[in-house]
Parts: sequence; C-alpha cells; structure tokens
Amino acid sequence: MAQPTVQEMLEAGVHFGHLKRKWNPAMAPYIFMEKNGTHIIDLNKSSAKLDEACKAIKAMARSGKKILFVATKKQAQGIIARESSRVNMPYVTERWPGGMLTNFATIRKAIRKMGAIDKMEVDGTWETMSKRERLMISRQRAKLERDLGSIADLTRLPSAIFIVDIIKEHIAVKEATRLGIPTFAIVDTNANPKDVDFAIPGNDDAARSIELIVKAMTDAVAEGLAERKAGKGKEDDSKDDEEEDEVEEVKASTKKAVVAEDEDEE
Repeated sequence: MAQPTVQEMLEAGVHFGHLKRKWNPAMAPYIFMEKNGTHIIDLNKSSAKLDEACKAIKAMARSGKKILFVATKKQAQGIIARESSRVNMPYVTERWPGGMLTNFATIRKAIRKMGAIDKMEVDGTWETMSKRERLMISRQRAKLERDLGSIADLTRLPSAIFIVDIIKEHIAVKEATRLGIPTFAIVDTNANPKDVDFAIPGNDDAARSIELIVKAMTDAVAEGLAERKAGKGKEDDSKDDEEEDEVEEVKASTKKAVVAEDEDEE
C-alpha cells in the first residue's frame, strides 16, 4: 500500500495549520513548531496516523463494509465526489441532512421516493397525470437527487465515515459517535483529535492537501476491495429486502399539494 511520502505531504501543504490563537490544545502532540503566528504540523506524525487510518479502512473495505465520505466545504466537494465514486462508496458533498444517521429510516424513505418517481415515468403513470402535477413531482425529484442522490445505494447505516473538517461537519461527527460508528477524519490544528477514532493531522483547507489524503484513503479502500474480489475477504453481502413501491403515496401527496395551491389562489 503506497503511502504519500513526507516530502509529498510537504509539497501539498499538509503541514500548514491555523493561526496560533485559533488552536485547540488537544492538537499539541502533533504540532512541530510555530512560524509567523501559524502552527506547523509534524508531518512525521501525520504520516504515521495516515498509515494507521489507511490500514484500518482497507480492512473494512476488504470485509465488504460501506464507508461514507463527507465534505461539504467547497474546496473538498469535487475531490470527495470523484474519489468516493472511483471506489463505489457513498458520499455527502451538499448539505448534511440532519438525522442522516440517527434517523436513517426517514432518509431511506426519501430515497425510496426517488425510486417511486422513476418508476412512474416508465410504468405509464406519468402520462395519466396533469402537466402541473408532473412539474411538481419533477421539482421534488430534482431536490431529492441533489440532497440524497449520492447515497441512493446506501441501504443500511455505513460501517464508518470519513470526514474533511470535523468542525464544519460537527453534526455528522456527533451522530456517528452517538451510534458507535467509527470515524476517520483530517484534523487541523483548530480541532480536537479526540472527537474521532482515526485522526489524521493535516491541513483541511487547502485542496492539494485534502486531495493527497483523500486519495491515499480511497487507494486503501480500492486495495481492500480488490483483495475481497480475489477471495481474500469474507463477509455476508446479504442486502436489505425493501419495498420500493411508493407510487400511490407520491401521487396522493402531489394531488394534495395541487389542491392546496388552488385553494390559496382562490
């Protein structure tokens, strides 16, 4: 498993922390020095923690576990979407839906609604609806796709989550901790590494730094999946047997919305 060298991490700016006045004292063991009022992260320790995290996430992938990748900050969105898609893992890059983990049944219901709408378009139901109803449902489908499309294949709670910036994604961290879901994260000098299970000290603001670490993690996942495919991993891949037919419910709720709009106009 090829890991980024300390030199590569240096070139990517992984060592740049936040201003000293913004630091979290819990990060003291990972800070090498202060320069011009900014904390510099010890890359030797970052490298060791990254190696530890990669080994753990590789083992999970080899066992058939699903890892959810989370990053809603602009400079990380594209990286997370690309890298997690490469290894066929779910991800969240838009808004974190409150209760995504702690109220997973509701999230799954919303995802099933997307499937129900798609089914309406192929089974003839779509043609029996008014133009106005179709427009409302299309808008609803677009919103669901934007918020939940990247986790449509997540039929059960993830076995772990990987996070970029645990301060920005504090709700995701809190939900995962509450449910006992292992957490991997890039942790900058302004955050508390004790909040996650596998903290990787590093710059969580620069795109190059984020990309280097995320790619190392997804490469580890890819290796785990390859070993599993070769027969080295053992896990029961039984899938949830879920009901996908919610067409009538979608139609009913849409008709109510249309009626409500008409009453408001009157």
